[in-house]
Amino acid sequence: MSRKAAAVMMAGVFCLILAMGIRQSFGIFLAPIALDLGVGRQVFGLAIALQNLLWGLAQPFTGAVADHFGAVKVTIVGAALYAAGLALAAFATDPLGLNITLGVMVGLALAGTTYGTVLGAVGRVVPPEKRSMAFGLCTAAGSFGMFAVVPGAQALLDALSWRDALLVLALAVAMLAPAAFGFAASDGLIRRTAGGQSMRAAIAEARTHGGYWLLNAGFFVCGFHVAFVATHLPAYLADHGLPPSVSAWSLAMIGLFNIIGSYLFGLLGGQFRQKWVLAAIYLARAAVIGLFLLVPLSGPSAIAFGAGIGFLWLGTVPLTSGLVARVFGVRYLSMLYGVVFASHQLGAFLGAWGGGLAFDLLGSYDSVWMVSIALALFAAAVHLPINDRPLVRLAAAPA
Repeated sequence: MSRKAAAVMMAGVFCLILAMGIRQSFGIFLAPIALDLGVGRQVFGLAIALQNLLWGLAQPFTGAVADHFGAVKVTIVGAALYAAGLALAAFATDPLGLNITLGVMVGLALAGTTYGTVLGAVGRVVPPEKRSMAFGLCTAAGSFGMFAVVPGAQALLDALSWRDALLVLALAVAMLAPAAFGFAASDGLIRRTAGGQSMRAAIAEARTHGGYWLLNAGFFVCGFHVAFVATHLPAYLADHGLPPSVSAWSLAMIGLFNIIGSYLFGLLGGQFRQKWVLAAIYLARAAVIGLFLLVPLSGPSAIAFGAGIGFLWLGTVPLTSGLVARVFGVRYLSMLYGVVFASHQLGAFLGAWGGGLAFDLLGSYDSVWMVSIALALFAAAVHLPINDRPLVRLAAAPA
């Protein structure tokens, strides 16, 4: 790997550790915020659901901007919005305040500071044969952030109020802005390939490709799973009498084991057809969730579930983005992956909000766990018929 590619990779890894680590810590804020504001879990769930929805809906547009103007500018703007959203959330006094700050502002910020922007930048500087592995490393970085940041966020909550903890996280996330300059080498390649395929042509090509829409369907399920678990697992464990430390370490295990899983699945994506590996991941998710519900719930079983689901957590990212790059090329990867990611976040909206709604209406999360298993089986099935051959015209275009 060249020095320029290494610099882009380092910048991407740092951004994902920090941005995704803080993002994945929000679940542990559910109980203290709901208690302090005197609201039900659906209120916090709706704020996180809006965050996921705006993150997804904005991703194709921020991806298009990054593909045209570069990742440096997009990441700096996203970092400023992320820090402002967390800081203002610390002063929220009602559901509307949470929805605007944690929901809208942080959701839009994540679209400019996480996978869509980072993978597009990395994809331009890494050789095609190394791309799946590089995407796996970036995804693993986001998971390491979850492992490293969630226990730290829990320690902040133990020592400070939830408001002060959010202010500390706002200061931390501001460090994304200087890190963005590491993407400069990738942005330079955009200018060199500016005379190739137009953005409109790329959109038209993807719109008529059946496999692209099957990828959208499968990634919708992934979003449902990760948002439901990340948002509601701490509350689910607390409902069964387990202490906050178990919740924090269960989430931390998700991050730790996804470091292994993301890298491994990135490697497997370079050895086997990516759609087959994706189908296997979703089948394994159905099995892990089912086993978690069958065994008696305890601290060890909760942490083991975190490890199991964590191994499968975001291994879908290098494979899904890798399939998009394989079929369509990398010139508009941020945008085209952004559309698929928007589907992921629609699923995340339903997972975060629907989990809270189901609990408020039914008094338990049982129905949502069952839906999660059914969706996993559905996702495994829809990946199998995907046509994953590179498009002939784009296969010959500069990557």
